[in-house]
Amino acid sequence: MKLSICTDVMGDLSFTDMLDKCVKLGVEGIEMTGGGWSRAPHFRADELLADKGLLRSKLTEIEARGLEIAALNCSANPLDPGDMGKRHRKEMEQTIRLAGEIGVKTIVTMSGLPEATPGDMVPNWLVYTKSWPDEMPERDRYQWEDRAFPLWHDLVKLAKEAGVEKYALENFSAMLVWNPETLFRLRNEVGPTVGMNLDPSHLMWMGADPIASARALGDAIHHCHGKDTRIERGLADVNGLLELKDVTDVANRSWNYVAVGAGRDLQWWKEFFSVVRMCGYNGWVSLEMEDFTMSTEAGIQSSIDALQATISR
Repeated sequence: MKLSICTDVMGDLSFTDMLDKCVKLGVEGIEMTGGGWSRAPHFRADELLADKGLLRSKLTEIEARGLEIAALNCSANPLDPGDMGKRHRKEMEQTIRLAGEIGVKTIVTMSGLPEATPGDMVPNWLVYTKSWPDEMPERDRYQWEDRAFPLWHDLVKLAKEAGVEKYALENFSAMLVWNPETLFRLRNEVGPTVGMNLDPSHLMWMGADPIASARALGDAIHHCHGKDTRIERGLADVNGLLELKDVTDVANRSWNYVAVGAGRDLQWWKEFFSVVRMCGYNGWVSLEMEDFTMSTEAGIQSSIDALQATISR
Protein backbone atom coordinates (compact mmCIF):
# COMPACT_ATOMS: atom_id res chain seq x y z
CA MET A 1 0.00 0.00 0.00
CA LYS A 2 1.07 3.58 -0.62
CA LEU A 3 -0.04 6.77 1.11
CA SER A 4 -1.68 9.67 -0.69
CA ILE A 5 -3.75 12.69 0.33
CA CYS A 6 -6.96 14.23 -0.99
CA THR A 7 -6.14 17.73 -2.16
CA ASP A 8 -9.38 19.37 -1.00
CA VAL A 9 -7.86 19.95 2.43
CA MET A 10 -5.21 22.14 0.75
CA GLY A 11 -7.61 24.08 -1.44
CA ASP A 12 -6.36 27.39 -0.04
CA LEU A 13 -2.83 26.77 -1.35
CA SER A 14 -1.49 27.42 -4.82
CA PHE A 15 -0.76 24.40 -6.99
CA THR A 16 2.99 24.67 -6.38
CA ASP A 17 2.60 25.19 -2.64
CA MET A 18 0.21 22.26 -2.46
CA LEU A 19 2.75 19.97 -4.13
CA ASP A 20 5.54 21.18 -1.86
CA LYS A 21 3.30 20.53 1.13
CA CYS A 22 2.71 16.95 -0.03
CA VAL A 23 6.46 16.37 -0.31
CA LYS A 24 7.00 17.80 3.18
CA LEU A 25 4.29 15.52 4.59
CA GLY A 26 6.02 12.48 3.13
CA VAL A 27 3.13 11.16 1.06
CA GLU A 28 3.84 9.36 -2.18
CA GLY A 29 0.78 10.37 -4.15
CA ILE A 30 -2.08 12.77 -4.60
CA GLU A 31 -5.78 12.05 -4.93
CA MET A 32 -6.46 15.04 -7.13
CA THR A 33 -9.88 16.56 -6.50
CA GLY A 34 -11.22 18.68 -9.31
CA GLY A 35 -14.91 18.34 -10.02
CA GLY A 36 -18.33 17.99 -8.45
CA TRP A 37 -18.43 19.48 -4.96
CA SER A 38 -14.69 20.05 -4.74
CA ARG A 39 -13.57 23.63 -4.18
CA ALA A 40 -9.89 22.87 -4.80
CA PRO A 41 -8.65 24.86 -7.81
CA HIS A 42 -5.57 22.78 -8.60
CA PHE A 43 -6.70 20.30 -11.25
CA ARG A 44 -10.00 21.30 -12.84
CA ALA A 45 -10.80 18.91 -15.66
CA ASP A 46 -12.53 21.49 -17.87
CA GLU A 47 -9.55 23.87 -17.70
CA LEU A 48 -6.95 21.19 -18.36
CA LEU A 49 -8.82 19.64 -21.28
CA ALA A 50 -8.98 23.09 -22.88
CA ASP A 51 -5.33 23.99 -22.24
CA LYS A 52 -2.91 21.18 -23.01
CA GLY A 53 0.06 23.40 -22.22
CA LEU A 54 -1.25 23.99 -18.71
CA LEU A 55 -1.86 20.27 -18.32
CA ARG A 56 1.71 19.40 -19.38
CA SER A 57 3.10 22.03 -17.03
CA LYS A 58 1.20 20.65 -14.04
CA LEU A 59 2.14 17.06 -14.82
CA THR A 60 5.79 18.11 -15.07
CA GLU A 61 5.63 19.78 -11.65
CA ILE A 62 4.11 16.64 -10.11
CA GLU A 63 6.72 14.37 -11.68
CA ALA A 64 9.60 16.66 -10.69
CA ARG A 65 8.73 16.13 -7.03
CA GLY A 66 8.54 12.35 -7.32
CA LEU A 67 4.80 12.33 -6.70
CA GLU A 68 2.17 10.23 -8.44
CA ILE A 69 -1.50 10.90 -9.14
CA ALA A 70 -3.22 8.18 -7.12
CA ALA A 71 -6.65 8.90 -8.60
CA LEU A 72 -8.82 11.70 -9.90
CA ASN A 73 -11.65 12.56 -7.54
CA CYS A 74 -14.99 13.89 -8.75
CA SER A 75 -17.29 13.57 -5.75
CA ALA A 76 -20.66 14.49 -7.16
CA ASN A 77 -24.34 13.66 -7.58
CA PRO A 78 -24.89 12.99 -11.29
CA LEU A 79 -28.39 11.69 -10.46
CA ASP A 80 -29.67 14.92 -8.93
CA PRO A 81 -32.90 15.76 -10.80
CA GLY A 82 -32.07 19.44 -11.20
CA ASP A 83 -29.38 21.53 -12.86
CA MET A 84 -26.76 20.29 -10.42
CA GLY A 85 -27.17 16.75 -11.70
CA LYS A 86 -26.60 17.87 -15.28
CA ARG A 87 -23.54 19.87 -14.26
CA HIS A 88 -22.11 17.05 -12.18
CA ARG A 89 -22.60 14.50 -14.93
CA LYS A 90 -20.77 16.77 -17.36
CA GLU A 91 -17.92 17.19 -14.88
CA MET A 92 -17.74 13.43 -14.37
CA GLU A 93 -17.51 12.91 -18.12
CA GLN A 94 -14.75 15.54 -18.31
CA THR A 95 -12.91 13.79 -15.48
CA ILE A 96 -13.12 10.50 -17.38
CA ARG A 97 -11.67 12.13 -20.50
CA LEU A 98 -8.88 13.77 -18.51
CA ALA A 99 -8.01 10.51 -16.75
CA GLY A 100 -7.81 8.79 -20.11
CA GLU A 101 -5.48 11.45 -21.50
CA ILE A 102 -3.02 11.28 -18.61
CA GLY A 103 -3.19 7.55 -17.95
CA VAL A 104 -4.90 7.60 -14.55
CA LYS A 105 -6.80 4.35 -14.12
CA THR A 106 -9.03 5.10 -11.11
CA ILE A 107 -11.74 7.71 -10.60
CA VAL A 108 -13.02 8.25 -7.07
CA THR A 109 -16.62 9.40 -7.11
CA MET A 110 -20.10 8.68 -5.75
CA SER A 111 -23.05 6.74 -7.07
CA GLY A 112 -25.41 9.69 -6.99
CA LEU A 113 -28.88 9.90 -5.49
CA PRO A 114 -32.02 10.61 -7.55
CA GLU A 115 -35.52 11.70 -6.73
CA ALA A 116 -37.94 9.01 -5.54
CA THR A 117 -40.72 9.56 -8.08
CA PRO A 118 -40.87 11.10 -11.58
CA GLY A 119 -41.26 14.87 -11.37
CA ASP A 120 -39.73 15.26 -7.91
CA MET A 121 -36.94 17.84 -7.78
CA VAL A 122 -35.20 16.75 -4.57
CA PRO A 123 -32.97 13.66 -4.11
CA ASN A 124 -34.50 11.21 -1.65
CA TRP A 125 -32.43 8.80 0.47
CA LEU A 126 -34.60 5.77 1.26
CA VAL A 127 -33.14 4.09 4.34
CA TYR A 128 -36.13 3.03 6.41
CA THR A 129 -37.98 0.00 5.03
CA LYS A 130 -39.78 -0.99 1.87
CA SER A 131 -42.56 -2.58 3.93
CA TRP A 132 -44.49 0.63 4.61
CA PRO A 133 -45.96 2.83 3.27
CA ASP A 134 -47.16 0.88 0.26
CA GLU A 135 -45.49 3.09 -2.35
CA MET A 136 -41.96 2.41 -1.03
CA PRO A 137 -41.14 -0.65 -3.20
CA GLU A 138 -41.94 1.30 -6.38
CA ARG A 139 -39.85 4.26 -5.22
CA ASP A 140 -36.92 1.92 -4.62
CA ARG A 141 -37.34 0.23 -8.00
CA TYR A 142 -37.60 3.58 -9.78
CA GLN A 143 -34.41 4.96 -8.25
CA TRP A 144 -32.33 1.95 -9.23
CA GLU A 145 -33.83 0.61 -12.44
CA ASP A 146 -35.07 3.79 -14.11
CA ARG A 147 -32.40 6.22 -12.92
CA ALA A 148 -29.18 4.65 -11.61
CA PHE A 149 -28.72 1.65 -13.88
CA PRO A 150 -28.99 3.56 -17.19
CA LEU A 151 -26.58 6.27 -16.03
CA TRP A 152 -23.98 3.83 -14.79
CA HIS A 153 -24.15 1.67 -17.89
CA ASP A 154 -23.30 4.85 -19.82
CA LEU A 155 -20.49 5.85 -17.45
CA VAL A 156 -18.94 2.38 -17.55
CA LYS A 157 -18.97 2.52 -21.34
CA LEU A 158 -17.27 5.93 -21.29
CA ALA A 159 -14.63 4.65 -18.88
CA LYS A 160 -13.79 1.69 -21.08
CA GLU A 161 -13.53 3.92 -24.14
CA ALA A 162 -11.12 6.22 -22.26
CA GLY A 163 -9.00 3.43 -20.81
CA VAL A 164 -10.15 4.07 -17.23
CA GLU A 165 -10.27 0.79 -15.36
CA LYS A 166 -12.01 1.56 -12.08
CA TYR A 167 -14.73 3.69 -10.57
CA ALA A 168 -14.26 3.74 -6.79
CA LEU A 169 -17.61 4.77 -5.29
CA GLU A 170 -17.36 6.21 -1.80
CA ASN A 171 -19.73 4.56 0.66
CA PHE A 172 -21.16 7.94 1.59
CA SER A 173 -24.50 8.75 3.19
CA ALA A 174 -27.31 10.18 1.05
CA MET A 175 -26.14 8.13 -1.94
CA LEU A 176 -27.66 5.02 -3.49
CA VAL A 177 -24.40 3.18 -2.85
CA TRP A 178 -23.55 3.55 0.83
CA ASN A 179 -22.52 0.07 2.00
CA PRO A 180 -21.33 -3.26 0.53
CA GLU A 181 -24.84 -4.52 -0.18
CA THR A 182 -25.81 -1.48 -2.24
CA LEU A 183 -22.44 -1.52 -4.00
CA PHE A 184 -23.06 -5.07 -5.17
CA ARG A 185 -26.57 -4.16 -6.29
CA LEU A 186 -25.03 -1.72 -8.78
CA ARG A 187 -21.93 -3.77 -9.58
CA ASN A 188 -23.95 -6.88 -10.39
CA GLU A 189 -25.87 -4.83 -12.95
CA VAL A 190 -23.10 -2.85 -14.65
CA GLY A 191 -20.00 -4.96 -14.06
CA PRO A 192 -16.70 -4.94 -12.14
CA THR A 193 -15.54 -1.55 -13.41
CA VAL A 194 -17.59 -0.28 -10.47
CA GLY A 195 -16.16 -0.98 -7.03
CA MET A 196 -15.92 0.75 -3.68
CA ASN A 197 -13.78 3.52 -2.32
CA LEU A 198 -13.76 1.96 1.11
CA ASP A 199 -14.08 4.80 3.62
CA PRO A 200 -14.29 3.28 7.12
CA SER A 201 -15.36 6.54 8.75
CA HIS A 202 -18.85 6.43 7.26
CA LEU A 203 -19.37 2.77 8.10
CA MET A 204 -18.42 3.50 11.71
CA TRP A 205 -21.24 5.96 12.35
CA MET A 206 -23.66 3.78 10.39
CA GLY A 207 -23.05 1.02 12.92
CA ALA A 208 -21.12 -1.34 10.62
CA ASP A 209 -17.75 -2.98 11.24
CA PRO A 210 -15.42 -1.75 8.48
CA ILE A 211 -13.21 -4.81 8.89
CA ALA A 212 -16.16 -7.12 8.23
CA SER A 213 -17.18 -4.84 5.35
CA ALA A 214 -13.73 -5.21 3.79
CA ARG A 215 -14.00 -8.99 3.94
CA ALA A 216 -17.41 -8.84 2.27
CA LEU A 217 -16.15 -6.55 -0.49
CA GLY A 218 -13.08 -8.60 -1.41
CA ASP A 219 -11.84 -7.67 -4.87
CA ALA A 220 -14.55 -5.01 -5.16
CA ILE A 221 -12.30 -2.65 -3.15
CA HIS A 222 -11.00 -0.21 -5.75
CA HIS A 223 -9.58 2.50 -3.46
CA CYS A 224 -9.35 3.28 0.25
CA HIS A 225 -9.70 6.43 2.32
CA GLY A 226 -7.94 6.90 5.62
CA LYS A 227 -10.44 8.71 7.82
CA ASP A 228 -11.67 8.08 11.34
CA THR A 229 -14.92 8.68 13.24
CA ARG A 230 -15.43 9.04 16.96
CA ILE A 231 -18.79 8.13 18.49
CA GLU A 232 -19.26 10.72 21.22
CA ARG A 233 -20.01 9.16 24.59
CA GLY A 234 -23.10 10.41 26.35
CA LEU A 235 -24.49 12.16 23.28
CA ALA A 236 -24.87 9.13 21.04
CA ASP A 237 -26.33 7.20 23.96
CA VAL A 238 -29.14 9.75 24.23
CA ASN A 239 -29.83 10.73 20.62
CA GLY A 240 -28.59 7.80 18.56
CA LEU A 241 -26.34 8.07 15.52
CA LEU A 242 -28.57 9.83 13.00
CA GLU A 243 -27.07 13.31 13.06
CA LEU A 244 -28.19 16.51 11.31
CA LYS A 245 -26.18 19.15 13.16
CA ASP A 246 -23.45 21.03 11.29
CA VAL A 247 -20.10 19.24 11.18
CA THR A 248 -18.52 22.24 12.90
CA ASP A 249 -20.82 21.84 15.94
CA VAL A 250 -18.45 19.22 17.28
CA ALA A 251 -19.30 19.57 20.97
CA ASN A 252 -22.96 18.70 20.42
CA ARG A 253 -22.86 16.03 17.73
CA SER A 254 -23.37 12.32 18.42
CA TRP A 255 -20.32 11.55 16.27
CA ASN A 256 -17.52 13.44 14.57
CA TYR A 257 -15.05 12.80 11.79
CA VAL A 258 -11.65 12.93 13.47
CA ALA A 259 -7.96 12.52 12.71
CA VAL A 260 -6.89 8.92 12.23
CA GLY A 261 -6.29 7.41 15.67
CA ALA A 262 -8.56 9.87 17.51
CA GLY A 263 -11.53 7.53 17.11
CA ARG A 264 -10.20 3.98 16.81
CA ASP A 265 -6.76 3.15 18.21
CA LEU A 266 -3.78 2.24 16.05
CA GLN A 267 -4.14 -1.48 16.74
CA TRP A 268 -7.59 -1.33 15.14
CA TRP A 269 -6.16 0.48 12.12
CA LYS A 270 -3.38 -2.10 11.75
CA GLU A 271 -5.98 -4.87 11.68
CA PHE A 272 -8.16 -2.96 9.23
CA PHE A 273 -5.38 -2.44 6.70
CA SER A 274 -4.11 -5.98 7.21
CA VAL A 275 -7.53 -7.37 6.31
CA VAL A 276 -7.91 -4.99 3.35
CA ARG A 277 -4.52 -6.17 2.08
CA MET A 278 -5.46 -9.80 2.72
CA CYS A 279 -8.59 -9.28 0.60
CA GLY A 280 -6.36 -8.39 -2.35
CA TYR A 281 -6.20 -4.59 -2.25
CA ASN A 282 -2.64 -3.29 -2.34
CA GLY A 283 -3.20 0.17 -3.75
CA TRP A 284 -3.47 3.72 -2.48
CA VAL A 285 -4.72 4.83 0.93
CA SER A 286 -5.72 8.49 0.75
CA LEU A 287 -5.94 10.69 3.80
CA GLU A 288 -9.16 12.68 3.82
CA MET A 289 -8.94 15.29 6.55
CA GLU A 290 -12.27 16.50 7.98
CA ASP A 291 -11.54 16.88 11.70
CA PHE A 292 -13.01 20.08 13.13
CA THR A 293 -11.98 19.26 16.71
CA MET A 294 -8.40 20.45 16.06
CA SER A 295 -6.46 22.63 13.67
CA THR A 296 -6.12 21.46 10.08
CA GLU A 297 -2.33 21.28 10.38
CA ALA A 298 -2.48 19.18 13.54
CA GLY A 299 -5.12 16.90 12.08
CA ILE A 300 -3.17 16.29 8.89
CA GLN A 301 0.11 15.57 10.67
CA SER A 302 -1.52 13.35 13.30
CA SER A 303 -3.33 11.37 10.61
CA ILE A 304 -0.21 11.03 8.44
CA ASP A 305 1.76 9.71 11.42
CA ALA A 306 -0.99 7.20 12.23
CA LEU A 307 -1.37 6.00 8.66
CA GLN A 308 2.38 5.65 8.13
CA ALA A 309 2.46 3.46 11.22
CA THR A 310 -0.47 1.24 10.26
CA ILE A 311 -0.86 0.73 6.50
CA SER A 312 0.29 -2.63 5.15
CA ARG A 313 3.38 -2.08 3.01
